Amino acid sequence: MIPLPGPFRTRPLAHRALHDRAAGRPENSRAAVRAAIAAGYGIEIDLQRSRDGCAMVFHDYDLGRLTAERGAVQQRTARELGDIPLLNGTEGIPTLAEILDLVAGRVPLLIELKDQHGQMGETDGALERAVARDAAGYAGPLALMSFNPHSVIRLRELLPGVPRGLTTCSFDAEHWPLLRERTRQRLRSVPDFAAAGAAFISHEAGDLHRPRVAQLKAGGAAVLCWTIRSPQAEAQAREVADNITFEGYRPAIPT
Repeated sequence: MIPLPGPFRTRPLAHRALHDRAAGRPENSRAAVRAAIAAGYGIEIDLQRSRDGCAMVFHDYDLGRLTAERGAVQQRTARELGDIPLLNGTEGIPTLAEILDLVAGRVPLLIELKDQHGQMGETDGALERAVARDAAGYAGPLALMSFNPHSVIRLRELLPGVPRGLTTCSFDAEHWPLLRERTRQRLRSVPDFAAAGAAFISHEAGDLHRPRVAQLKAGGAAVLCWTIRSPQAEAQAREVADNITFEGYRPAIPT
């Protein structure tokens, strides 16, 4: 287990970077990343895979919500995706390599690999290999996580020196309607923490009082949480969590 570096516990993490559509900074965009760096926040970003096996900084499986295009991200090459403008912005979808070059170790960077399996099962490893290629030799504070524990276990093999964690939540049926009930029940108990060599969880803020969260924290795991949208919610979350992932307001940065 590689411990989570101290900055991940102290600098609030901007959810999908410091995005603001009204200001021309879409989520997971270069503009949002630059704004987070300028403000001194840590950054959380998401990854999907392109058709030609590149790690792309994009949250959704489909292009429809965040661009004027339709269809799965995996149906386009990295070059094609880079030419698709993000809505409310002027830039295309960035690659992980571009974002790593942009951040350059100046602030903590928390990277979530989105599930490439569909049911949180074994992946083909393409996205994990792309992350390993891009992150090899990166010198700044970096941590990797996923809802899919198989992805994190694979990252343990590919990037053994980079801290890893599991993105976790209540896995309720309302928000996870396509996930099988038995899978939701299993993931709720975070059974793969040790197998993944994980150092932290990033847990749903409204579910922080789950006994399993307390158990992991008592065992030395760092507890991050998502997604905080007000100072009041932050104060409540910090009763349990070591740090927050936030959006929609600007939390204080501890000195």
